[in-house]
Amino acid sequence: MGKSINTRGMNKEIIKLEDVNISQTKREIFNNICLSIKEGDFLYLIGETGEGKSSLLKTLYAEIKIKSGNITVAGINIKEIKSSEIPVLRKKLGIVFQDFQLLTDRNIYENLKFVLDSTGWNGIQIIQNRIKEVLEYVELTGKENMMPYEISGGEQQRAAIARSLLNSPDIILADEPTGNLDPLKSDKIIQLLKKINKEGTTIVIATHDYQVIKNHPSRTIRCKDKGLHEIELHTL
Repeated sequence: MGKSINTRGMNKEIIKLEDVNISQTKREIFNNICLSIKEGDFLYLIGETGEGKSSLLKTLYAEIKIKSGNITVAGINIKEIKSSEIPVLRKKLGIVFQDFQLLTDRNIYENLKFVLDSTGWNGIQIIQNRIKEVLEYVELTGKENMMPYEISGGEQQRAAIARSLLNSPDIILADEPTGNLDPLKSDKIIQLLKKINKEGTTIVIATHDYQVIKNHPSRTIRCKDKGLHEIELHTL
């Protein structure tokens, strides 16, 4: 499961922002920001509510259009992307949300199958094997027939991470993935994301949970005053 770590030694940029301005509803969120993220990086985005963490992630998966500047994500120019090209971008990305966003009217297996059906997978056995593989990877074997409300919050987030892995993404963007979890479950989710990262997937996590950063330190960028600021962990 996962990607070969061999590409990490190449140290290529997988996300690049150059002089980017981001606005929403006429409010400027970021002004002239630059950022370089290499293949295989594990990066935290921190900042107070309203400072733009989630907006930055939404920009990376083309939900928010940039006002000016250039963004490249997994080889795709986000500024020039057409609506018809967004599904191609999204297949390169795994997206994980604070509130899990599992479909509540179907079990875990059907949640995952929905994604595979939507992204062009064919063949019942192929689909079954892929779902089995990702559920084993996130340690949810035996939960496939349960409804989301029948499993814990930590398990729901593991199911959401399994969903994000289905198409073997180059990058996982996680928006407050531990926001609804207690400290123990939060720590286990970060451990899981670290495991995925070690196999070569680039991970970007927006979080306000400084304890998980202290427990699992890595490169950290603060969103503040419409800018991005690389920080030392001892200043948290």
